Amino acid sequence: MRLARRLALLGALLGCAAPAWAQGFAPQRPVRVIVPFAAGGSADVLARLTAQALAAKWNQQVVIENRLGAGGHIGAEVVARAPGDGHTLLLGSIGIHAAFSVYRNLPYSPQTELAPITFLAEFPNVIVVHPSVPAQNLRELVALARQRPGDITFGSAGNATSTHMAGELFMLVTGLRFTHVPYRGSSQALNDLMAGNIQLMFENLPTIPPVAREGRVRALAITSARRSPALPDVPTAAEAGVDGYVATAWFTFGTAGATPAPLMQRLNEDLRAVLSAPALRERFLQMGATPIGGTLEETRTLMAEETAKWTRVVDAANIRLD
Repeated sequence: MRLARRLALLGALLGCAAPAWAQGFAPQRPVRVIVPFAAGGSADVLARLTAQALAAKWNQQVVIENRLGAGGHIGAEVVARAPGDGHTLLLGSIGIHAAFSVYRNLPYSPQTELAPITFLAEFPNVIVVHPSVPAQNLRELVALARQRPGDITFGSAGNATSTHMAGELFMLVTGLRFTHVPYRGSSQALNDLMAGNIQLMFENLPTIPPVAREGRVRALAITSARRSPALPDVPTAAEAGVDGYVATAWFTFGTAGATPAPLMQRLNEDLRAVLSAPALRERFLQMGATPIGGTLEETRTLMAEETAKWTRVVDAANIRLD
């Protein structure tokens, strides 16, 4: 089930949203948003669009800082160590919030030292290959991988990122074996895919339509349960012959775990307000992203579910990094 639909159901079960605060957050200086991935990727674009909307709401600068490395944890640790005053925010991801058990020796605790404010959006990944790969569809890719276990390389935005975990889940479902090549962001991995240095990606949807139309990559399947309007001719994995495989990427805005509850509430209300604005929602939808939002309670409940889900994948695939 898509995260946005689960959130809608959860909201109905909870009965009502958290009460609105009379006064939102009033930052006293420019707000930093730490984006732990390379500029130009899907995550970076989501963060920049949201930052622009927050800057207009707060009448204050909201500055993006890209801090790459360790599957997003280099940047996330910056936020974890920041004062809990709302002036340092984080673009969070599956790898940071839900699949952190990949790392044995993180210097901080994502569960206790980070505080997700709300989910921004989710979108499917696209299974794409370099045009030189002799597979015109997903069935042919599966057959090729069975003939050559481990020979096909797939790139990702980094260890435990959504583009990595989508590939790990695919291998678990199919019993195939690819060789994972982590990069410092999706844009770097996609550039190497288009150059033919790697053969496969499970890339976030927004970056794929233009390069697929140009013939620089070949899109084989969408990883969601339904086709995407952004790539209407690309089948779902189930339609393409791989039943039981669904993986969507999601991103959050979060902050330091030490942030007081009243401030967390104000930040949540402000983010939900900008996410509900038609202009921002339309920009997200144009990217192929589904806006989410959610109260603090809804966010914590869904985060616990997602953490349990991706921890199971990490354990089943025995992915461990120092």
